[in-house]
Amino acid sequence: MFLTISTSGDAAKPATDLGYLLHKHPGKAQKFSTSYGTAHVFYPEADERRYTAALLLEIDTVALVRRGKGKGRDGAPDAALAQYVNDRPYAASSLLAVALSGVFSSALRGVCDARPERASTPLPLRVEIPALPARGGAGLVHRLFAPLGWTVSAEPVPLDTEFPHWGDSRYVRLVLESGTLTLAEALRHLYVLLPVLDDAKHYWVSADEVDKLLRAGEGWLPAHPEQRLITSRYLSRRWSLTRQAMERLELVRLAEADDSEVEEIDNAVGDIDGETDAAEAAAEADGRTRSQDARPAGSEPAPEPTAAGTDETPAPLAVRRREAIITALHAGGATRVLDLGCGQGQLVQALLKDARFTEIVGMDVSMRALTIAARRIGLDRMGERQATRVRLLQGSLAYTDNRLKGYDAAVLAEVIEHLDLPRLPALEYAVFGHARPRTVLVTTPNVEYNVRWETLPAGHARHGDHRFEWTREEFRAWAATVAGRYGYEVAFAPVGPDDPEVGPPTQMAVFGLEKETKAA
Repeated sequence: MFLTISTSGDAAKPATDLGYLLHKHPGKAQKFSTSYGTAHVFYPEADERRYTAALLLEIDTVALVRRGKGKGRDGAPDAALAQYVNDRPYAASSLLAVALSGVFSSALRGVCDARPERASTPLPLRVEIPALPARGGAGLVHRLFAPLGWTVSAEPVPLDTEFPHWGDSRYVRLVLESGTLTLAEALRHLYVLLPVLDDAKHYWVSADEVDKLLRAGEGWLPAHPEQRLITSRYLSRRWSLTRQAMERLELVRLAEADDSEVEEIDNAVGDIDGETDAAEAAAEADGRTRSQDARPAGSEPAPEPTAAGTDETPAPLAVRRREAIITALHAGGATRVLDLGCGQGQLVQALLKDARFTEIVGMDVSMRALTIAARRIGLDRMGERQATRVRLLQGSLAYTDNRLKGYDAAVLAEVIEHLDLPRLPALEYAVFGHARPRTVLVTTPNVEYNVRWETLPAGHARHGDHRFEWTREEFRAWAATVAGRYGYEVAFAPVGPDDPEVGPPTQMAVFGLEKETKAA
């Protein structure tokens, strides 16, 4: 296997700086032992105007077979001849990528104490690989490298020059040129994309490969148009690892779009039965008497629902929210339901207990929340029949998502108050304009009710992450505007004790495409 990296320069910025960046002295040839053979580094040319570093990897085919536990390249135990007669010594593959990371590890990380300013500066680079397996052809090579700022030449290698009618082999002669990339960026592209083009790895792919991929793909992989193909091939098409990598890449994309940190996005757990419950539960325990005493003289206190099996203790507000939501879903005849902003999965869990709901999808931006939700509902222990009823998806309501189309109902329970007001229109379009379920249920705190809770300081929201809390009038005005814009009808229902002065603690809007359904 053979690869060269070249650059050009002048007296002010000599090309010989490449030797410092690679941490390899041009005055001598060097060799390094690898698990599969020997890597040689040498310099065919080295002056201030032109500098070329070459990496030659000599493969020990016997060691390759032994480390592969006697199996052939594709895992066929009877492919004895193919274990020794193959393209491994000649064609760039995952083995060359491993050699790159071992021999040029500091350059791959962008570390150079001798020339730190050059390490962070784009260089005029030229990379040549005379034999590169390309499963997908020259077209795929262009689709992988061109979006990264490379000028790509991928010349197919004929099967036999004496018999041109046999056509081309699956190998290409690759030349990459760019003046907009640093050396570290270029090496990271090669480290990931060489095994992707070969569509094979010659070592066991374990969970730590996800971390390697994300480290090498930082800054370019989240936005790459072939992200899914790259991720799947790099991880040897292992579905569980590919899904894990795609979820983490989606977090990176969302964080970049929101100008936030990944940790901040991943900790944005939806608050139904979670975040506001701590304040609400304490308020219900300490403020119930005050809520009743504060009513005007002569008025009767609103009856409070009680928990099942007792005549005295009212059910927590979180439970009443879920009960109100499920009742509204039944009334709308919904069987396929989206729980958008599902948080830790309490509503998903409740829906699973009702056989009338045949398909339940929980979606949240936070992988941490989805992991907790999966544990809560016992996703990994479910029988096959039950597991077909539920899916957990990562996604953001700030973007349209075709996975959300075609459902009977969508629930946004204690979700909208977590968005900044300027971002609400994006959610409105994603749910009401793009997904367009027949029924949409939205619950949100009623800020007027907060005065009934002694433990909630005046002027404070129920949770620190709430960007707003609306009065009943404000909520109704918003809901009416959304309904009119997207062709829905809307009705309102209280959740919890309906105080004659300040209303219920939670307000719910029930949107329905009734006119369109009847017309259809």
